[in-house]
Amino acid sequence: MNNLGEYFQIAFRNLKTRSLRSWLTIFGIVIGVFLIVSLLSLSEGIKSTITQQLRSLGGEMIFVMPGDLSNPISMFVGGTKLEKEDIDTIKRTTGVDKVLTMSYQGVVSRYGNEGKTLFLSGVSLEEGKEILEKFQGWTLEKGEWPTPGKKEILVGQQVAKAVFKAPVKIGTDINLKGKKFRIVGILNSLGNKTDDSSIYLDMPLYQDLTGEKKGSAQMAMVKIVEGESAEKVAENIKEDLQDTRKRRAGTDVADFSVITSDKMGEIAGNILAVIQLAVIAFASIAIVVGGIGIMNTMFTSVRERTREIGIMKAIGAKNSAVLTIFLFEAGIIGITGGIGGTILGAGLAKLIELYGQVHPMFYFSASVTPGLIAFGLVFSFLVGCFSGFFPARTAAKLKPVEALRRYE
Repeated sequence: MNNLGEYFQIAFRNLKTRSLRSWLTIFGIVIGVFLIVSLLSLSEGIKSTITQQLRSLGGEMIFVMPGDLSNPISMFVGGTKLEKEDIDTIKRTTGVDKVLTMSYQGVVSRYGNEGKTLFLSGVSLEEGKEILEKFQGWTLEKGEWPTPGKKEILVGQQVAKAVFKAPVKIGTDINLKGKKFRIVGILNSLGNKTDDSSIYLDMPLYQDLTGEKKGSAQMAMVKIVEGESAEKVAENIKEDLQDTRKRRAGTDVADFSVITSDKMGEIAGNILAVIQLAVIAFASIAIVVGGIGIMNTMFTSVRERTREIGIMKAIGAKNSAVLTIFLFEAGIIGITGGIGGTILGAGLAKLIELYGQVHPMFYFSASVTPGLIAFGLVFSFLVGCFSGFFPARTAAKLKPVEALRRYE
């Protein structure tokens, strides 16, 4: 026997005779490949979405937020704000062109006879409209921008079409904390569910409505002067804010963070890299368990087929032929599990992608690439072959006389 096609047919026939055991072994590989394909495709999709949004900011944006970058939770739930003196300091910093301040808070909103709790965002429209349009990608689907100082608001896509039972229309009123505001514009999608489910109004009106201290803000977006280095301007802002806070509080402890758009991309990339590493680690455990299952199945097969192996060798089969047949069996188990796991993993990722277009916080695409599919298939095949190598070698080394005598 020296034909690979014959070896494959023999291997396939042997697996069919032990179909239940073979399928249980295949199932172990399916689980591991399923985890790898689904989780890696989702994490790659999230990474691509974040990268795309950060790229849209360009390299001319700097973000200033209260709180320490080493403790991200403090930046969002710590309750601290940028005071008016801090914001004025940022505006005076060398290399700063414009500053857009922003704050946000959940408020009870009523449209018609229906009440909902929505995110209300205050933005300094008079100073930051250019930043919003050019660097944040804000565009209007309908209507116009609010006039600074007037009780006019913008609403996100979800507020306009999905939050309330009745579609929100331009020129109608919405009640925010007991006060009426006129809806003058509807934004095109901003790329994530939170922003699309928010209401936007001019910062002074926001502060009157929420009671936030005049001139303060929860964050500031800084547009630098064209041609300036973002890293240099960020360092200037940091030094100036430290001086300001030292004069005010008597300490130079940096309870604020200054981040360039490139730095934000680096932070997001590092976080996602750790997530992907954890995904691969957990999925690898499942793959190893599946590989052990293949090895156990193949060793059992060798014990059960000792006499058959003896007959094959007695009629002239070489060690390489026996080795190849058993490797084919292990490889078939591996590749079958890889195909099943890849189909299920890609299918789950795409289902979550479709669900993510409507319900969760971010719109993202599941990145099911040809490379990822090829990786799942090749990896599962190699795991099968590697797991089957030692049982195959054991079978190939059996001597015909001893194999036949063992089951006389």
